[in-house]
Amino acid sequence: AVGTTLENLKAAIAGETGASAKYAAFAKAAKEQGYDQLSRLFEATSAAEQIHISLEYGLVSAMDPDYEKPTAEAPAPHTSDVNLIASACGEIYETSDMYPSFIKKAQEEGDTKAVQVFTRAKLAEAYHAERYLDAYNTIDTPTDDKYYLCPICGYIHKGENFTACPICLAPKASFKEY
Repeated sequence: AVGTTLENLKAAIAGETGASAKYAAFAKAAKEQGYDQLSRLFEATSAAEQIHISLEYGLVSAMDPDYEKPTAEAPAPHTSDVNLIASACGEIYETSDMYPSFIKKAQEEGDTKAVQVFTRAKLAEAYHAERYLDAYNTIDTPTDDKYYLCPICGYIHKGENFTACPICLAPKASFKEY
């Protein structure tokens, strides 16, 4: 259910906190299962969710200074192929349902900062879903491609062939390599 922008920011923080914990657990499982590239993808996505949490928390703390960030227990991981599909589904939900409804509410309330934060998160989550589906489709043919995380919006790029973030235009030099 969509609430006020403040409630939606808090819901987003809770959701991203759970996702970050889940992806960290999935990274460890992928490493243990011999999937180094998948492990790096899950690590990068866990870090991307932390970027979203930070941006959303910045807005919440301005409106509700007493708000404390939630914590989340990581679920038990499954095999990496199942973890990839579950992760893609979560990212698709955020892209198709959660963030669009939060954006609409923030627009109705005239909260341009929340609109920007939600929009950037929505766009980054779409790329996360793409990365997970690609990894699932190529699980048996891994490459040495690295992942690059935008420190501004959480976008993840696979491979070195890019110059800037397509979402926020941060230069490649500022990205973190995984």
